[in-house]
Amino acid sequence: MEAAKSGESRAAWMLMLAAAAILMITMGLRQTMGLFMSPLNTSTHLGIGAISLAMAVGQLMWGVAQPVFGAIADKTGSVRVIIIGALMLSVGTALTPFMQSQAGLLFTIGLLSAAGAGAGSFSILIGATAQSLPAERRGFAAGFINAGGSFGQFVFAPLIQAIISSAGWIAAMFSMAAVTLLTIPLAWPLRARKTPPPSASSSAPGSTAVAPPVPEKTLRKQIGIAMRDRSYLCLHAGFFTCGFHIAFLVTHLPGEVTLCGLPSGVSATALALIGLFNIAGSLTAGALSSRYKMKHLLAVMYASRAVLIVAYLAAPKTAWTFYIFAAALGFTWLATVPPTAGLVGKLFGTRYLATLFGLTLLSHQIGGFFGAWLGGLSFVHFGNYNWMWYADICLALLAAVVNLPIREAAPVRPVLQPA
Repeated sequence: MEAAKSGESRAAWMLMLAAAAILMITMGLRQTMGLFMSPLNTSTHLGIGAISLAMAVGQLMWGVAQPVFGAIADKTGSVRVIIIGALMLSVGTALTPFMQSQAGLLFTIGLLSAAGAGAGSFSILIGATAQSLPAERRGFAAGFINAGGSFGQFVFAPLIQAIISSAGWIAAMFSMAAVTLLTIPLAWPLRARKTPPPSASSSAPGSTAVAPPVPEKTLRKQIGIAMRDRSYLCLHAGFFTCGFHIAFLVTHLPGEVTLCGLPSGVSATALALIGLFNIAGSLTAGALSSRYKMKHLLAVMYASRAVLIVAYLAAPKTAWTFYIFAAALGFTWLATVPPTAGLVGKLFGTRYLATLFGLTLLSHQIGGFFGAWLGGLSFVHFGNYNWMWYADICLALLAAVVNLPIREAAPVRPVLQPA
């Protein structure tokens, strides 16, 4: 019995480590694309607005790809989806330096690379692991996988900036294209799908809560049920705001740093700090998701962003202001993912989690499209990003409020067996 439990534990850790490593690469590279804004503008002379649009379309396409690839993964497994995505991401990244028109950048950055990254992202990876884990471990697993993406941002932001500074932005792009292919062997542990073991609470002595068999719904029917559920729609609304914040910052933080008269290394360090502190934030959110209502965690995280942005606007614009702001904001950066995925699993189960969570990520990336695109328009028309910061504050407060009506039962603590 002990050997079987030890084997299950090792298998679970292998799944989580593989998924976290894949997300480290796909998200680490995506979250540093803003570092290429100025080099691309210098090379193509297309203007910040045109390049912002290409990156904004990439934000949207990354979101569109998640439920599509999630549905394929739910039916056929995750491995082939991740392999196809790796090839798309690598080819799109490698072709970008050869594009000198907006249409070309829309194809490589906005379509090919973004869709490829979506095939190796949250919904597919969290969905694949959730189907092999008991309910009480899914929150931690989501946080652990999410921390992998944050670690990627911490690693790749200074590394890519160093390559850009020493060898040029084209060499940095080619390096990124090569690294993405590492996700192919990392997908191997995700090849098998298991029925998750029973949760600790349901197998506890004296427990009489035995779930009756439920006829399996079709994917189309499950999506229809979800889209009529108010709680699910509230999750979409909050996640829209999250995407708006993140895409605006990863795309335009380097521009904000430049406007403040600071060197480009400050933006790379700030992006790295966001990733570093989100490792702690993601793990904390994953752990707290099994102890507290996840909707309350989301409300607190969104409200904290409004407070942090107000503090940033009031502070003097020095390098240390950016570092402190990045560290504080990083704690909640993508820490919204574990409770959001956990709530989707609570509401509808894990059978179609990759698809249903992928749809919430689509809303996240619709927000991301507007965050990246409107940031460029704000700079073109006003010469700064002030109105974007004001919009961030308002949306963060609205997101905090909209999560409160979500239907969620109190967490069930595992019943400990007597020694």
